[in-house]
Amino acid sequence: DFVNPEITLSSMSSTNQVPDFIMGTQSNIQEAVYGRIRNINDVLAGINGSSGITDEEKNELLGQVYFFRAWCYYNLFKWYGGVPIVTSTQNPVEGTTNPRQSASVVKDFILSDLDKSAQLLASKTMNGGWTGSDWGRITTGTALALKGRVLLLWASPLFNRANDKSRWTSAYQTMKAEKDSIDACGYHLYQASNNINGASYSSMFAQSTENPEAVFVTLFNSVVGDGLDNQKNNSWERAIRPSNTGGSGKNASSMLVDMFPMADGKIPAGAGTYTKLESSSDTYDKDVPFVDRDPRFYRTFSMPGFRWAYNGDASKKDANNPSNGSNYVLWNYVWYTNIDDQNNVESGSSYGADNLLSGRQGIYVRKKSDDLDANSPLYTYSFSNQGYGADPFYSAAPLIEIRYAEVLLNLAEVACGAGDMDYAVQLLQQIRARVGYTAADNYGLQSNLSSDQATCMSAILYERQIEFAYEGKRFDDMRRWLLFDGGADFSSISGCPEDWKLTGWGGNTCSWLGFKPFNGQRRENMEFRVADAYGLGGTTYNSDPLVKAGVTRPSGVDLRQNLTSQVKALAIWYKTNLVRKVRKGDNYNSAHVPEYIDFRPNYYLLGLSEGASAAGKQLKQTIGWESYSQGGAMGTFDPLAN
Repeated sequence: DFVNPEITLSSMSSTNQVPDFIMGTQSNIQEAVYGRIRNINDVLAGINGSSGITDEEKNELLGQVYFFRAWCYYNLFKWYGGVPIVTSTQNPVEGTTNPRQSASVVKDFILSDLDKSAQLLASKTMNGGWTGSDWGRITTGTALALKGRVLLLWASPLFNRANDKSRWTSAYQTMKAEKDSIDACGYHLYQASNNINGASYSSMFAQSTENPEAVFVTLFNSVVGDGLDNQKNNSWERAIRPSNTGGSGKNASSMLVDMFPMADGKIPAGAGTYTKLESSSDTYDKDVPFVDRDPRFYRTFSMPGFRWAYNGDASKKDANNPSNGSNYVLWNYVWYTNIDDQNNVESGSSYGADNLLSGRQGIYVRKKSDDLDANSPLYTYSFSNQGYGADPFYSAAPLIEIRYAEVLLNLAEVACGAGDMDYAVQLLQQIRARVGYTAADNYGLQSNLSSDQATCMSAILYERQIEFAYEGKRFDDMRRWLLFDGGADFSSISGCPEDWKLTGWGGNTCSWLGFKPFNGQRRENMEFRVADAYGLGGTTYNSDPLVKAGVTRPSGVDLRQNLTSQVKALAIWYKTNLVRKVRKGDNYNSAHVPEYIDFRPNYYLLGLSEGASAAGKQLKQTIGWESYSQGGAMGTFDPLAN
């Protein structure tokens, strides 16, 4: 809804309510952020008041609890800027209020809690970090990594409209000095013993113990429901796996597929998204998008003809599914039953091969998959517990919120902002080296990054988009850097203060970066359908036109082997048998006219929802949003004011 041109998010009673990250689920204190903060404050008071544990034990507990209070406030800060700060449990007495504090005050409070956390945990965790059953707990490094993320956010255009260089310099000096403490907790880039085709980039997400990449991590188990309250599975594996393996499948947009670097590390020619970055000299053929790509491409997407092995047998769910998971190859090309639909962008009436049928996706998200060719599986594959048709991947793969790669790229960004592009480039080189780039070709980076600040920053943001694809980081980056409109439209907000207008970066971050504003674009989907010569098919698994024509499939591309000859053979097969088709991504209106992304300038800093405003009647509404508790009057609270 943030980018839907037909919807205007509202803080008043409306079917298009602004997202509420304050109240959450009001009936469940665990789901409402201030409910969590209340519990945290209660725990802090209990630990501090306890006489039954040693000071060492207290410090170990307090360090972790202070981190989670900071984490709660960080998630409010990034959306609202200024929010009420509550540091003790409060009795629910009517009329008790806490005013919204400025973003600066909230930022300082978060940093204070993180400094406490880092200090209290230093003796326990700065000797290599937690081990054994304690691995995954908060460390000094976790606290300092989140601190770096907060400092970066504060220096970024969202909160730093005038580009005050002192914010960048302060963040850089602090984060660079504290990197050694993060490293002392045992964190570094994960590196697999066999890194062919960027295997490290894939297998790091399926390490269940003492993964040096996992700076802030949530752990899961592979328990299949047994009636006890001990089942905690990561649902990602079942969400991304194709339906003929027992999963659901997530579709990737063609925009991102076409934007990933080529094998030389450069952006494909014609991408048009980062205009300051040098285009690849490798020819990009959209009809065979898997040819000559960055190693991370093959670990992020999957498409017809690629192995994606798993430990299981999906024929137990449906006899028509491929049965041998250990040799599973994705063949998700499609056919149509009606010639009018075949080239109709809006038509979704295609059917996928190998019993995917209407459950097919065009290009699959593969990122973070627990690939049997790269890992010993962390999931239990079972249909037995919840009945016929249940999704079978009960995964214990950890969810990594902060990777060590982010520590490096956050530091690279503040280094660039402070003017030390040489150091920023060194950090980019480390990220690139992990997936196989070498000094011989400058790690696929162009030569002027050390001398051109805007180009260097653009390269860092591009690297973040690629490195963290499907990890939930891109939307935050786009808000931080005002990439929907470059920050050029703040003056259109009702009551916009003068200091809200962007005066740094030439008044437009997109122009300064050479980035094509996201507003006005579309995210289309794509699929590969059978070529016209093979005609139409039916609605059943055995009506595949290629199978009927006796077309032989090549061996599935195996990422454990050199890709050159495999990819060449598959490309020839595509050219003979398949056609790339654009499929509707973002909406078309009722007149079948395509609609384009439209993120409004007041969305950068959210207003209080109807629920939050009704519950906190004395809380001032954010500028640019109507106040429900004040009868629709426009907000007057300025989160950016000192």
